[in-house]
Amino acid sequence: MIDLYYWPTPNGHKITIALEEMQLPYSIKYVDISKGQQFKSEFLSFSPNNKMPAIIDRQGINGTQTSVFESGAILLYLSEKSGLFYSSKIEDRVNVWQWLMWQMASFGPMLGQVHHFNHYAPLKIDYAIERYVNEAIRLYGVLDNQLSKDEFVTGSEYTIVDMAILPWTKSYVRQGIDLENFPNIARWQEKLYARKAVQKAYEIGKNKQTDLRQLSGEEWQQLFGTKKPQ
Repeated sequence: MIDLYYWPTPNGHKITIALEEMQLPYSIKYVDISKGQQFKSEFLSFSPNNKMPAIIDRQGINGTQTSVFESGAILLYLSEKSGLFYSSKIEDRVNVWQWLMWQMASFGPMLGQVHHFNHYAPLKIDYAIERYVNEAIRLYGVLDNQLSKDEFVTGSEYTIVDMAILPWTKSYVRQGIDLENFPNIARWQEKLYARKAVQKAYEIGKNKQTDLRQLSGEEWQQLFGTKKPQ
């Protein structure tokens, strides 16, 4: 059994998709980021960056309990454990590594910023919105071009890279993206959303989603690290 410390965010959805696709047994441990539960000492003991998701695999490496934080690392760990969605060929693995790092280092962080300034920020800052929308458009272009070459991001096979990237494209409207400009992404999205495992993954925690714009000043400060503008 794997304990998944989770909240329904793009990074959380990555892992529920993977666990459902790999059919690994798991239990959900909700970490309500709007209530600051990610800062509790118990959670910090295995997720020191105070971010979810994180997992504790009760039968981990060599049969001993193993904890993993950071969503990209969790995806790699689960693929190693299950032997699924991750090629045994080194040239294919390198391709998975580079696109997974692209998502972790560029696509996710930049879309997180544009989502924040477009949707959550109480004060609209034109400079920030323009800067991050333009970067989002550029990154969507990179992804669309890659998907023009094959069925999935790293080739003809569905991998953990697709699982990592898909959740970040779900809120494309809030990111200022017109998906009609990226037909290869639209085609790829439709194919992945039709998968039963993806559908089941998105049902998890559906009733837990909250409007972060309604956070109190203290909760806002704790989550975003800055005072909530009045």
